[in-house]
Amino acid sequence: MELTLLGTGAPAGLPRPDCPCAACATALGVAARGATAVLVDGTLLLDLTPGAALAAARAGHSLAGVRQVLLSHPHDGPAMAVPAGVPQPGRVPDGRELALLTGHRVRALALDAPGTGYAVTGPSGQRVLYLPPGGAPAGVEEQEGVEPYDMVVLDVLGRPDALARLRAVGAVGPTTDVIAVHIDHDVPPGGELTRRLAAVGARAVPDGTTLTVGVYEDVPDVPRRTLVLGGARSGKSVEAERRLEAFPDVLYVATGGLRGGDSEWAARVAAHRERRPGSWRTVETCDLVPLLKDDDGAPLLIDCLSLWLTDVMDAVGAWDDAEWAGGGERALRARVSELAEAVRHTHRTVVAVSNEVGSGIVPATASGRRYRDELGRLNAAFAAECEHVLLVVAGQALPLRG
Repeated sequence: MELTLLGTGAPAGLPRPDCPCAACATALGVAARGATAVLVDGTLLLDLTPGAALAAARAGHSLAGVRQVLLSHPHDGPAMAVPAGVPQPGRVPDGRELALLTGHRVRALALDAPGTGYAVTGPSGQRVLYLPPGGAPAGVEEQEGVEPYDMVVLDVLGRPDALARLRAVGAVGPTTDVIAVHIDHDVPPGGELTRRLAAVGARAVPDGTTLTVGVYEDVPDVPRRTLVLGGARSGKSVEAERRLEAFPDVLYVATGGLRGGDSEWAARVAAHRERRPGSWRTVETCDLVPLLKDDDGAPLLIDCLSLWLTDVMDAVGAWDDAEWAGGGERALRARVSELAEAVRHTHRTVVAVSNEVGSGIVPATASGRRYRDELGRLNAAFAAECEHVLLVVAGQALPLRG
């Protein structure tokens, strides 16, 4: 089964008409995207968009062989002209299955937003799931024994939770080719788009690309260990959370906990909790090694290593010069080595956050300088065990490794 993506953009396209934003200004050439429409084996068209016939011709195809046109979401604006010879668009009621003379079967899936999802099975048995913009399957959590699709085409950037739901029930597996469509101007095109999608095991392709279903060579490997560094309010926690929002059952490890009577800290904690998906669990602990050794556990988001270091330095008496010289330094080195060793051998997906310090004013106190130096050493030891290392500056994630 082959899918030709006649368009891969949001309903308004990319760039949006008359939009002055930076993402739209740079969405030129191959980075420009028409509204998403998918041609399946030249016979089934999912979503009819303006200029579909011209888009097909550019891709080396014709709509002359289309026998069925299905719409997946409400189309705003005036009615679209149907190209000559193309059947009138229709919809399949939720839960119903449509059998085509070409041997394709199309089952309509109910969504949690206006529109319809389509599960397409080809004549040879390959399975593709296509979801409209802003849509996620409804009630998928109640399903059991779901076989993974060969390819899933959906709004990865707009609804990462849809991908998480599909992963939770096994509908998306390690070999499922996840294709991002309905791409809007929320993420700049180019390297940033590629990086964000790769982090959740997805990819984007230019308009006009033809994909063969069941070919897995281009499925990106999700990084197992990632360290996200950054300064205060740089966006490092948001970046870390974004890397796991398309995965189910994430365990958020808060190393700071709550500080009694500190209203400003409580507000920070509340803001973090409000950002997280409702399906995530939270544990407040600095005992990281047992979590990393739990090979059967869900993905971990550790926020943050700098607070973990504060807790360990408290425990070994690192703030007192005499205790530091009398064994505190050795004890701290041992704890950092133990943590790095656990990261090296863990089988869990891990995203950790830490502060990048030492680039500004030298602390005025010996204890401040000690903390700065030890955090630099901790970051270096942790980063050495990670496939991906990012530095977040002014909300922009700069890859240092991976």
